[in-house]
Amino acid sequence: MSRTPSTMLELGTIAPAFELIDTVSGQTVSIDTFAGKKGLLVMFICNHCPFVKHVNDELVRLGENYVHADVGVVAINSNDADNYPADAPDKMKANAEALGYKFPYLYDSTQAVAKAYAAACTPDFYLFDEDRKLVYRGQLDDSRPENDIPVSGKDLRGAIEALLSGGDPSADQKPSIGCNIKWKPGAEPQYGKS
Repeated sequence: MSRTPSTMLELGTIAPAFELIDTVSGQTVSIDTFAGKKGLLVMFICNHCPFVKHVNDELVRLGENYVHADVGVVAINSNDADNYPADAPDKMKANAEALGYKFPYLYDSTQAVAKAYAAACTPDFYLFDEDRKLVYRGQLDDSRPENDIPVSGKDLRGAIEALLSGGDPSADQKPSIGCNIKWKPGAEPQYGKS
């Protein structure tokens, strides 16, 4: 199991635009879909990564808890589905439906969105404020598949709650750890790890 940390994109970075297909609804979802929201959570996940599988129940809870709140939630899979067929769009749809995701699950077939966000691992989390400035990036919580710490989502939830209440998320932000994004051959960015 590879252990790749998130790049910890600079706070204040403006959310890169995206326009991708939701594998469940077939609809196009863009950053503008979430216009008017107080925040936007962008999660880079996939189907097969043991780190994502470890937190999937909490991702479902996040979707349920914030679907009616003033924060948009979207998940993006940027893995190379040719070499990792478990992450193909049809499998993404089946996985999202089986788990009960309440948020769009988008496929980044060109991997351009992952590169724009400097995403490096799955899961990787980015929280933006109403001006689409990055206010949190990093881990969901301290739990990992190999430790005995319960999955709580406390780091990310704390950041979301601070944002929704008009405060600032804690500056103490730890990198997420997960499987590296599965880049297409020859497409691995400088910040990525194989």
